[in-house]
Amino acid sequence: MQASRARLFKEYKEVQREKTADPDIQLVCDDSNIFKWTALIKGPSETPFEGGVFQLAFSVPEQYPLQPPQVRFLTKIFHPNVHFKTGEICLDILKNAWSPAWTLQSVCRAIIALMAHPEPDSPLNCDSGNLLRSGDVRGYQSMARMYTRLAAMPKKG
Repeated sequence: MQASRARLFKEYKEVQREKTADPDIQLVCDDSNIFKWTALIKGPSETPFEGGVFQLAFSVPEQYPLQPPQVRFLTKIFHPNVHFKTGEICLDILKNAWSPAWTLQSVCRAIIALMAHPEPDSPLNCDSGNLLRSGDVRGYQSMARMYTRLAAMPKKG
């Protein structure tokens, strides 16, 4: 557990030092628990998520970095690789392709890349996956844009 704390403190210092280096990601450590983090990520441009800000919750195991963190969306999102109710994310690096070289920041980048390039063949959201697999890209983008507006954009006025 000591090694995981040291690693997380190192990542925390790096995040503090490079706050302006990656404007699309804002990682924040819980004040009372180094194993709990949240992130705000911006929806990638030229996607239905553009303009949205999505909140992620990280639960880091004591075996980190040998085991991946558990990450889920707190913000509702219509995406084939995200469970609509729980926010669970289907991403290989969070499962069997994890490497200790990954950091919480790089996990955020991978999630942003997944948002831009969905994998409809391994869906957690079957409705979303079915739209893409059947070739209804317009339908998928329309639904994703609608949920982005409803859940991930600041309310006006």
